[in-house]
Amino acid sequence: MAVPETRYARSGDVSIAYQVVGDGPFDLVLIPGAGSHVEFIWQVPVLRLMLERLSSFSRLLFFDKRGTGMSDRIAGIADLETRMDDVRAVMDAAGSERAAVFGASEGGVLGDSVCGYLP
Repeated sequence: MAVPETRYARSGDVSIAYQVVGDGPFDLVLIPGAGSHVEFIWQVPVLRLMLERLSSFSRLLFFDKRGTGMSDRIAGIADLETRMDDVRAVMDAAGSERAAVFGASEGGVLGDSVCGYLP
């Protein structure tokens, strides 16, 4: 599988790097943990395998949180509402109206919280 194109969604004044891979019957948003890099993740065999498997049954959307990877740098730590805005911005930019949410590491906490706020 080729590495997908990195795209950018605007969330407030910040650009959020994201990728979309797969064409399954539903969208799946992967919320990263403490650190991420949408292009480097493809170089780590076990993480590449995870992306390939998740995208084998879904249209997978994954992104770098603000301040990490290829997303814009920020001062401080974003609060929960801002991080939910970032997820919505990625979904909007990718044309996703509804998605299942999967959070890894600290992204799991956001995944639990975001479910009540996303369509």
